[in-house]
Amino acid sequence: METSAAEPASSSFAGTILLVDDRDAFRLMTVELLSSFGFTVESVRSAEAALLLFDPSTHDVVVTDNSMPGMSGAELAHIIKLRSPSTPVLMYTASPPEDSSCLDLVIQKPAPVQALKHGVEKLLTETRS
Repeated sequence: METSAAEPASSSFAGTILLVDDRDAFRLMTVELLSSFGFTVESVRSAEAALLLFDPSTHDVVVTDNSMPGMSGAELAHIIKLRSPSTPVLMYTASPPEDSSCLDLVIQKPAPVQALKHGVEKLLTETRS
C-alpha cells in the first residue's frame, strides 16, 4: 500500500481517498497528483486489497478502476455500498461497466486529472451537505 499525505493546499475539499488501480505507474502518478491537490490518498493494486483496507470512518471516497485481475471495480463498488451505503464510489476507467448502479460517478479515461479532482470534490461536497 502506498500512502501519501499533503498539506491541505488551497483545497477546502481535503479528504481521504482510497485509490484502487492495478497499473502501478498510473496508480503512483494519480496518488501524487491527488496529493498535490490536498487530499490524503491510500492506494492499493487490487479490489481484494481494497476490501481489507477499506474503513468508512477513514475513507471519504473510493476511486477505482474497473478492469483489474480478480475482482472488478464494479464488484468492489457493490461490496463497498453494502458495507457503507453513504461512501461515494467514483470509477475512473477506460472500460465502464454496463451496470453502474453502485457508482456515484464514472469518469472515462483518458480524462484529464482535473476531471478526477473535480469529481472527487463534487462527491465530497454532496456527502458533507
